[in-house]
Amino acid sequence: MMQKRIAIFGSTGSIGTQALEVIAANPSLFSAEVLTAQSNDDLLIKQALQFNPNIVVIGDETRYQKVKDALAKTDIKVFAGEKALEEVAAMDCYDLMLAGIVGFAGLKPTLQAVEQGKAVALANKETLVVAGDIVMQKAIEKRVPIIPVDSEHSAIFQCLVGENLNPIDKIILTASGGPFLGKKPNFLVNVKRDHALQHPNWSMGAKITIDSATLMNKGLEMIEAKWLFNLKPDQVQVLVHPQSIIHSMVQFEDGSIKAQMGLPDMKLPIQYALAFPQRLANQFPRYDFRRPNTLNFEEPDIKTFRNLALATEALHKGGNLPCVLNAANEIAVFAFLRNRVGFLDMTDVIERTMEKVAFIGQPTLEEYFESDAEAREFAATLIHL
Repeated sequence: MMQKRIAIFGSTGSIGTQALEVIAANPSLFSAEVLTAQSNDDLLIKQALQFNPNIVVIGDETRYQKVKDALAKTDIKVFAGEKALEEVAAMDCYDLMLAGIVGFAGLKPTLQAVEQGKAVALANKETLVVAGDIVMQKAIEKRVPIIPVDSEHSAIFQCLVGENLNPIDKIILTASGGPFLGKKPNFLVNVKRDHALQHPNWSMGAKITIDSATLMNKGLEMIEAKWLFNLKPDQVQVLVHPQSIIHSMVQFEDGSIKAQMGLPDMKLPIQYALAFPQRLANQFPRYDFRRPNTLNFEEPDIKTFRNLALATEALHKGGNLPCVLNAANEIAVFAFLRNRVGFLDMTDVIERTMEKVAFIGQPTLEEYFESDAEAREFAATLIHL
C-alpha cells in the first residue's frame, strides 16, 4: 500500500484528533497533508508542529496571525477563512479528504473535493442530509468513492462488501438510546447541558452528543443512509441497542442478516475508511465473547423523543425538508449548549421551523443554501438569539 496523503478537515474535533492517532500509528501508510480548524488555534498549532502538514487553515480569520507566527519557522503554508477551506479542498496536494467539519459548514469543502475527483472519508453526515442528491450524483459523475466514517454507516458499508449484486431488503441502524434511554418528558423537561453531554458509550464532540441524547443523530443517519446506499425510506429501520456492540445490520432479500460488531471505538471505522480496501493490524481493545454479556434491542420511543419522528417525516418527504430540519437543529443545539433553550423545547423549535419554511420538491444547490439560511433565521427568532 502506497502512502496516502490525508487532508483532515476538522482536525481539532473528536474525529480529527482520533484520525491523527491512526496516522501517527501508521506513518509509512499515511501522512497528514492538510489540517483545518475553525477556532481551536492552540490545538491546530500543536498538531501542525507534530505532523508537519503542507497546509493548515484556520476558519476564524481573527486567529490567522497567531497561527502564522507560531508556524513561521516551518515550511507550512497558513490560510484563513471559509473561502480558504474551499480553495484548499480544490487543491491537488492530497489523495483523500477526511470530512470531519461539524454541521452544514462541511458541505462546500466536501463538494469541492468531489468535484476534483478526490476520495472522501465522510464523517460529516449533514453534507448528505442537506444535499445528498447533489453530492451523490456528483460523486457518480466523477467516479469518486465516498467511504462512510460514522460507525453505523461504516458497519453497513462493511456488510455490503462483496454483495454488489445482491439486493438489500432493509438496513437496521442501531442506536444506543443515549443517556436518557427510558426517560419520560417529566424527567427530560429539567435536563441541562452537562447531563446531556454524558454519553454512556461513546466519546464524541458536544454537538453530536446532544444529537444522540435527543435521537436526532439517528434521524440524520437515516437520511444519510438513504443517499449513501441508494435506499427507499421504507428500507431504513432504527433499533435501540444500548450496548453499542452491533453497530448496524443489513438484511438481504433472502432474509439473511449481516451485522458488523465491535467495541465502541471510533478509531476503528476511521482506520477502515483511511486504509480501505485493506484492514490494518492495531492494538485496539477487542470484544470478548467469552465474557457473558446480553445484547438487547427495542423500538425507539418516538413519542418522547420526537426528533426521530420529525427526521423520519423529512426522510419520507424529501426535497428541502431535511435541509430545514438540520438547520433548525443546529440552531437549537447551539442554544441548548448555552442554556438558552430547554431540552424538550429544541424539538418545538425544529417542528415550527419545518412548518414555516416553504417546501421545495427538487431544490437546486442555491435553493438548499437559501433554505438553510431561512431556517436558521426563523429558528433563531423563536429562541431570541
